[in-house]
Amino acid sequence: MTTPPIAAQRPHSFTTHGVTIKDPYAWLKDPNYPEVDDADVLAYLAAENVYFEAQMAPHKALTDTIYEEMKARIKEDESSVPQKDGDWFYWTAYETGGQYKKWWRKPVAGGDDELLLDEPALAEGHEYFRLGAFSISNDGRYLAYAIDDNGSERFEVRVKDLDTGEHLPDVIPGMLSEIVWTADDAGFLYGLANEQWRTDNARFHRLGTPISEDVVLFHEEDEGFRVGVGETSSRKWIVIATSDHVTTELYLLPAHEPLAVPILVSARKVGREYDVDEHDGTLFIHTNDVDPNFRLCTALVEEPDAWSELIPASPHFYMTGVECYQDFFVVDGREDGLDQIAIHRYETPTEGRRIDFPEASYVAGLGDNPEYDMTVLRLGYESMVTPGTVYDYDVDTGERTMLKVQEIPSGYDPAKYATERLKIVARDGTEIPVSIVYPAGFVRDGSAPLFLYAYGAYGYAIPPGFSTGRMSLLDRGFAYAIAHIRGGDDLGQQWYLDGKLEKRANTFNDFVDVAKALVDAKWTSAGKIAIAGRSAGGELMGAVVNSDPKLWGAVIADVPFVDVLNTMLDESLPLTPGEWPEWGNPIEDEAAFKLIRSYSPYDNVKAQDYPPMFISGGLNDPRVTYWEPAKWAAKLRLMKTDDNVLLLKTNMGAGHGGKSGRFESLREGAEEHAFVLWQLGVAG
Repeated sequence: MTTPPIAAQRPHSFTTHGVTIKDPYAWLKDPNYPEVDDADVLAYLAAENVYFEAQMAPHKALTDTIYEEMKARIKEDESSVPQKDGDWFYWTAYETGGQYKKWWRKPVAGGDDELLLDEPALAEGHEYFRLGAFSISNDGRYLAYAIDDNGSERFEVRVKDLDTGEHLPDVIPGMLSEIVWTADDAGFLYGLANEQWRTDNARFHRLGTPISEDVVLFHEEDEGFRVGVGETSSRKWIVIATSDHVTTELYLLPAHEPLAVPILVSARKVGREYDVDEHDGTLFIHTNDVDPNFRLCTALVEEPDAWSELIPASPHFYMTGVECYQDFFVVDGREDGLDQIAIHRYETPTEGRRIDFPEASYVAGLGDNPEYDMTVLRLGYESMVTPGTVYDYDVDTGERTMLKVQEIPSGYDPAKYATERLKIVARDGTEIPVSIVYPAGFVRDGSAPLFLYAYGAYGYAIPPGFSTGRMSLLDRGFAYAIAHIRGGDDLGQQWYLDGKLEKRANTFNDFVDVAKALVDAKWTSAGKIAIAGRSAGGELMGAVVNSDPKLWGAVIADVPFVDVLNTMLDESLPLTPGEWPEWGNPIEDEAAFKLIRSYSPYDNVKAQDYPPMFISGGLNDPRVTYWEPAKWAAKLRLMKTDDNVLLLKTNMGAGHGGKSGRFESLREGAEEHAFVLWQLGVAG
């Protein structure tokens, strides 16, 4: 198939705030969604997939080569470092050739290994498989877990008796939350997704009783909020959280009395976020109530709304969380965008001791630390040149013990690569951090290709971590850069606030300005830059190909959020009401309507040359619905004035994360890398 499919145009228009908008590809949204059975829609998606396969077929050998490279860097029989929780050591392990992991434990006192959960067996026969919540009862007898076998993120809960190996008849479909056991292990808390795929409730299920008798402990009336369940580090309290992107409200339940009246910590105030942990009757409250860099307060459980400041906000330190343990608490954060971990003693709570890390750019954080009474913490560390490393850190002595370094079977020499952290000045004078890794001996004369990645939304920071997949680009002469643009919280919550709502353009401008500065500094040249973004990062891709198409030599847009205006105008969609604090509500706010319309990628496709593009979607994706990338691709085909390749690949049995399984996901990464090499003319 050498000719791309052309989607039919069908008259459709709507008027909002006095503006009439034509949308001839609106028919690609199946009216029966989330069921997709419209014959014309399925035929178009199938035709695009056939075209995709035909265009990629001549590059199959290159895809296969990259895939084998990626696979050879993965230890097939990989296992995690066992961690103690109560009377057991727990770990996970892959078998050679296995797509999915198995979950194991063995008694601390000695004994045989015990297989808890066999993901490969659960995934057998399914095109897609994902394990969601995984929670073992306090006494170690029961395992409650949730699975999704089609990518729709509508999970089914099952309960296994680990003493007998048998499953209980308790099965709960349509779950979308974590699972938290009560103190007596008589049952657990969870949340169901409603018809709009919104978790607006917290429920209690007692083992052995019908699901119809489950008790609704909390119900959220605001359709923009989502409800979740968790527990404090001491496991004395179960936490019910309800929140949108900017506002939080928390309730506490005694873990031994789940049917008690929930204790409200503090009533919601628009724009205020907080989370809590607990130690000996004192709540530790991490909040942005007075400063976007957050502060730490305390309150008695008996007076949870009477907050006293313990550690004030700092202009230089962005506090991201607090975890309480029996003899100390840990404050996490970032300084100048780099992870920090500080140990604080309860007797001198304002005097924290930071853990030092050696490199100029890195990722570090607490690992799995399930027990409340711990004196040795599990840590994780990596950088763009340092493989993932697991440590035990002795809180009393400060001694660090290396337990494991990510093994790369095909070999890895860190001396072959170098990394830097750059600061690039954007058009408004703001310094944008950029993490970059490149092969040793890289010549900065503008001749080399560069791969540039970013996200820039929801306050999510892209960590400058290690990737075996990107080595296939580095080994072919690429530099690889991560732009820490506004919209993420890389430099604090204000960094996030400066890239959302009316300041959304900063995100797009930052990305373009980073690319132009890298060209000016001879890291690469215009037209030799491959760019990539996923989901809201795909929206970024759509915006920058509209604004600066000549900069880019290849574009990867995975499950891209590009039909922003239509989605934000459709309050029947699962996520829309909860997204208004992030993007604005164009239904009620004319200014928001005008702003979103000004940058929404689909609405701003124009008659111009566009770079080569690889677009992906997932038929079962509840986050970025399949028709967003489909409509965008169709409109691009209609409007663009070039002969560059444009590919649309829709995973017909997967959702937002693409194909499941560690090797299937590698295959998709290999396809994208092969596309980049093909379009940039880099030898395979």
